[in-house]
Amino acid sequence: MPVRTQSYLQTGQTGCYDRHGGQIACAGSGQDAETALGTAWQHRGRFSLHNGSVIDTATGLHWLRDAGFGEFPMTWQEALEFISHMNHEQVLGSRDWRLPNRRELRSLISHQTSRPALPEQHPFENLFQGWYWTSTTAIISPSHAWYVDMAGGRMFYGGKDQSFMVWPVRGPIAHWLPVTGQRACYDTHGMQIEAASSGQDGAIQAGRSWPELRFNAGESGIIDHLTGLCWHRCANLADGEVSWEDALAGIAELNAGTCPDSWRLPNINELESLVDCSRARPALAASANVFDRLDTVYW
Repeated sequence: MPVRTQSYLQTGQTGCYDRHGGQIACAGSGQDAETALGTAWQHRGRFSLHNGSVIDTATGLHWLRDAGFGEFPMTWQEALEFISHMNHEQVLGSRDWRLPNRRELRSLISHQTSRPALPEQHPFENLFQGWYWTSTTAIISPSHAWYVDMAGGRMFYGGKDQSFMVWPVRGPIAHWLPVTGQRACYDTHGMQIEAASSGQDGAIQAGRSWPELRFNAGESGIIDHLTGLCWHRCANLADGEVSWEDALAGIAELNAGTCPDSWRLPNINELESLVDCSRARPALAASANVFDRLDTVYW
């Protein structure tokens, strides 16, 4: 699914690589690091320390500096209860800690580094190089929730009865990152519940609100009014699955056609920005019905 223009948090990636993993020159590659588009952040100076917490100047969020504060992996419900107990005890003088939603936790990831997949010279302590819970239920299977891997930057969903680490966050609810779209809460069995004080993503809905009309057709593509990105109307230009190299080559061919333009393969943050976490099959806002030939998995 090609995209053009810009706007979203940068991925941090600064190198380009071939299919064998060897580093190559970025010029003309069509890869993320060639354009490095999105809201910029610097490896140095991105984080500042304040009273046991770390302020991320790229998002405005305040993270507990001790990323191992919970000490042990917990089930999803135990994680939510742990955060509630932190607020009762007013850890670091605050009672607005929350389990981060999936966009908040992903915002820490640098896709140029691994073990950990965090910006260089980050100030965090006791980081577990593995999976951390988010407060976002996986609507495709509501007895599951999303989690993020701090070793490699991956994201997936697992059963809420599994045990992963907890990394509390606080700060403005209406911050720079967009909301995930999730508006309901679900128990560990996947049943919808009324839980205004649950601490779940659907109850807190932290982030910047979406515009009332998210997508509409423009002259040259589909405009996402949340990010400012322009997406190609056809969401399956390759007529099926292709390798990453073929996907990049296909974009280059599109730009060299009779109507040359500045289409590109989206970076991982741009592609994730399309997701509406309240929906599945497809996980897109209702107004995304303007796209043609939607499929399942995208480069």
